[in-house]
Amino acid sequence: MAIEQIKTLLGISDDDQDELLETIEDLVTSQLSVLIDSPKIPHELDFVITEVSIIRYNRRKNEGMTSYSQDGESISYQDNDFKAYQDIISKYKEKSRSGNVWGY
Repeated sequence: MAIEQIKTLLGISDDDQDELLETIEDLVTSQLSVLIDSPKIPHELDFVITEVSIIRYNRRKNEGMTSYSQDGESISYQDNDFKAYQDIISKYKEKSRSGNVWGY
């Protein structure tokens, strides 16, 4: 599980956030599974789960916000948390269809 990596990257040392982080990780894993058309996430894509989980954690309570501005500070969120990883996901799907996933 990516929970320990997520906690390390977020600087969380206690277990108070474990249930929230596990829920976020489960949802991100389910969505990635749909995006790659596979019920099993390959180990090589675990980093996507970790990084998108951090994105989701950091924007909790502000879900769906597209833009916010106050005193010169501006915040906006992408419509698709996986957008930065779309090339990697597409490459995985292409290799998966050809039967040559990650060179195996």
